[in-house]
Amino acid sequence: MCSRMECSNQLELYKEAADWLLAHTDKRPTVAVICGSGLGALADTLEDKIGFAYEDIPNFPRSTVTGHAGRLVFGALNGKSCVCMQGRFHLYEGHSILSVAFPIRVFSLLGVETLIVTNAAGGLNSEYSVGDIMFIKDHINMPGFAGQNPLRGPNEDRFGVRFPCMSDAYDRGLRSLAMDCAKELGFLDFTREGVYCMVGGPAYETIAECRMLQLLGADAVGMSTVPEVVTARHCGLRVFGISVITNMVVTSYESAAYAHHEEVLQTSQERAAALGALVTSFIGKMNENPKD
Repeated sequence: MCSRMECSNQLELYKEAADWLLAHTDKRPTVAVICGSGLGALADTLEDKIGFAYEDIPNFPRSTVTGHAGRLVFGALNGKSCVCMQGRFHLYEGHSILSVAFPIRVFSLLGVETLIVTNAAGGLNSEYSVGDIMFIKDHINMPGFAGQNPLRGPNEDRFGVRFPCMSDAYDRGLRSLAMDCAKELGFLDFTREGVYCMVGGPAYETIAECRMLQLLGADAVGMSTVPEVVTARHCGLRVFGISVITNMVVTSYESAAYAHHEEVLQTSQERAAALGALVTSFIGKMNENPKD
């Protein structure tokens, strides 16, 4: 049996959520920020903010993961009108791929032009360190290889084309601007640029799987982000992505180390201030016209 999202007129579900939000706030965001595990404090820095619990927004999924508050927060950040997701949705929670990416099309209907995605990720690149910030230049969509794609099914022509290009998924100009911001803030020592790989979760990767992902060219691995980015590009949004390296993956059978969620949250919280400063500076310097 299919879910309501899969069986219903999808556009009506997105529109119902967007119309409810437009009726409950006079905020009209042009930038959306998705806050990953332990990074939700960024939304608390918004000025003149108003928040809504996901459970109150029509058709919105529910976030069940520790470190995800489950709120949509509207406000201003460095002069730009923004909306922040304090927590996202994952395949491993039992959500369909359409539900995972649901907010993105709602954002598009609200008038959002640029999407900033953040996540906590495991470091695959041996030159990385815990606490590094990685600007995402590309991704590997492992669930997509098995047909888990948010664009699967009849195309929503009112959002985008049937076969959207993904070779430019992460905007080069935005990455360059972010690197300038990192330089100004003195963050270059822990700022990287690399490839993010999405896996389904919720189990962390085995040693053999980590070695395979390294061979594929991935620099970091996590359980989110890619469905949101694919949907955003389908809608014509510009995308900038950041991974906080919260742990280094285990690639040796002799190692006694292991991954656990508490470490992920702790490292995310320790790097939250730097990430907040970076995103705030970045948003303030963004061009008003997304085509610039």
